[in-house]
Amino acid sequence: MKKIAIQGIKGSFHDIAAHQYFHDDDVELICCNTFEDIFRQMRDDYSRLGLMAIENTIAGSLLHNYELLRESGMTIIGEHKLHIEHSLMCLPDDDWDTITEVNSHPVALMQCHDFLKQHPNFKVVEAEDTAGSAEMISRKHMRGHAAICHAGAAPLYGMKVLEQGIEDNKHNYTRFLVLCDPWSADKLRDLHHTNKSSIVFSLPHEEGSLSQVLSIFSFYKINLTKIQSLPIIGREWEYLFYVDVTYDDYVRYRQSIDAVRPLLRELKILGEYAGK
Repeated sequence: MKKIAIQGIKGSFHDIAAHQYFHDDDVELICCNTFEDIFRQMRDDYSRLGLMAIENTIAGSLLHNYELLRESGMTIIGEHKLHIEHSLMCLPDDDWDTITEVNSHPVALMQCHDFLKQHPNFKVVEAEDTAGSAEMISRKHMRGHAAICHAGAAPLYGMKVLEQGIEDNKHNYTRFLVLCDPWSADKLRDLHHTNKSSIVFSLPHEEGSLSQVLSIFSFYKINLTKIQSLPIIGREWEYLFYVDVTYDDYVRYRQSIDAVRPLLRELKILGEYAGK
């Protein structure tokens, strides 16, 4: 039995991603209200794993989650990419002609903007969670309200799906990271069967410092798949660079890390894992 801390409740996209990633395991979800709570749960019991969204193909990176991950000391041991599909659902007694209000997370509402424009009579109200909106409507028996969330939430909360696939962009994916305590990481993954790494580093405030680092990665045939910069608070015009790299040879990848380290002020490996 794997205990997985997620943000959201049963039926949320974090729930769907956790069950897809751990499809061969029995899973016990630890449902958290915030991303900070995921890390609190993991610190309270180091046998617990975490699963956390890090970026979306439409909404972009969840910048705060990069900082939470760096400060937590937890390690990435895997990733999962989930196709995001939104549905409109309501109480069984409601229908199109009785719906007056739609509730969901602001990102979900944004991703269904075109659909909502086709229904100007709907009052759109932001909520903390997608599946949480369905649960609230069901628990409070809120007639005339509809929720936007994954269709899998409907049977959990006794809701009726009015329409599926209402998202504007059908190429809508969210990338999730699977996290654990560093001391447990080697029991859960084989380093020599990894092909992806997430690292964070800072640079001297000197001309050409970033290009030197990128040149070394190129020399070692390390492919950069993502680079995200965030300002360092209290150090004007200096940044932390969060970088994802892929590699075919683990030893060569580690050689590249050793080669760039002297050029950096600080470097931290956030995780080495099998990328998908």
